[in-house]
Amino acid sequence: MKAEPRSVEIDRFRVEVEPAPRRTGVAWKSSSATQRTAPHATRYDCIKKMTQLATDDIFEKKPPRALRRPVTGHEVARFAGVSQSAVSRVFTPGASVSDRTRAKVVAAATTLGYRPNLIASSLITGKSRIVGVVVPGLTNPFYAALVGTLSDALSVREYRVMLFTARHGTSADPILEEILRYRLDALVLVSAQLSSRLAEECAEVGLPVVMVNRKTDSEAVSSVTGDNQAGAACIGSFLLAGSHRHFAFMAGLDSSSTSRDREAGFRERLHQAGTMPPLKVRGSYTAEEASCATRNLLKADTRPDAIFCANDQMAMVAIDVARSEFGLDVGRELSIVGFDDTQLAASPAYRLTTFSQPVDEMVDSAVRVLVDACSGRDLSAGPRIVSGQLVVRDSARLPPNGLSQVGGHTVWTQPAKQSINRI
Repeated sequence: MKAEPRSVEIDRFRVEVEPAPRRTGVAWKSSSATQRTAPHATRYDCIKKMTQLATDDIFEKKPPRALRRPVTGHEVARFAGVSQSAVSRVFTPGASVSDRTRAKVVAAATTLGYRPNLIASSLITGKSRIVGVVVPGLTNPFYAALVGTLSDALSVREYRVMLFTARHGTSADPILEEILRYRLDALVLVSAQLSSRLAEECAEVGLPVVMVNRKTDSEAVSSVTGDNQAGAACIGSFLLAGSHRHFAFMAGLDSSSTSRDREAGFRERLHQAGTMPPLKVRGSYTAEEASCATRNLLKADTRPDAIFCANDQMAMVAIDVARSEFGLDVGRELSIVGFDDTQLAASPAYRLTTFSQPVDEMVDSAVRVLVDACSGRDLSAGPRIVSGQLVVRDSARLPPNGLSQVGGHTVWTQPAKQSINRI
């Protein structure tokens, strides 16, 4: 009785072993080869031929990733039947090219799997379409939100972001050397902690710079900030209207123009009302320093009944210390106000009253300046100030009037005819 052929599946190749009276016969089948038979093959020969068939079958479809090379613009041009310069124009934002040529090149690039080489393009055009962004880190929610919004806004304009982080107390020189190693089109500084000397030195070597959330006295550098002095003055008026008597200010860093402006606006408003100057402690924009500063304030012989912190992060640390270590009812026994209106400020754990900075407007203004500079237009230096509003939640005692609903938030504006009596 003749034995039936036996099939063995190896991946997607099927080997049929056919019994023979004297020698083994083997048949191969693959998706790309016709059936072949080696009736007198040894096992070694069978395996060798099967391997060759499998390799041929794979390579007919697509070479392994490690052996593939990138498709070039020249190959796309030849496939599309256009010049190589036409391919370059299609993948250069703003370049002039007809719709018909663009369609042909895009179709060819899609078919071949072409991706433009940005480094090669930058060598030709002198533009990398990369914007550097310097931040002190992303642990501060305000910086994280600002960088995310900035990246999205630049992406719409076909720019990419390269992120540089600067640690506390870092001098400008090492970061400047690192930045200048790259072919950046422009630089954005969003760190309130880094010395403004970095911006000035970048401007000196011809790299367009925009500072966001801080400023410098240099006329060669553009800046976009919230209205720090006016915002701090608004907080002072709010706390005065809430019948507070003893004030404190928790500063960031002395080198931070943002912290200095907020302190100046707060002090000036309290001075106008005839109160004693606020006690000053330094939180240095860190949780450890802010905790220590809060303890010092709350252990003082004359404890403040209102603390204005130079940013939300320090304000939330102050709330934690006041509650957990001193058992205070924040919002009744002690008012704490921040600045920035980060996402966490609205959480049930804090419900922080804070001056809201309009991040979208700040980013929009900064991007317009950057795009103008990258396009070869003059970088119009100088400060740009964007107004915000005081968002009222539960961490501070409420004044009797001046509250209104705006965009789903309770905000406070000093009534036009209201005057706060000198205390």
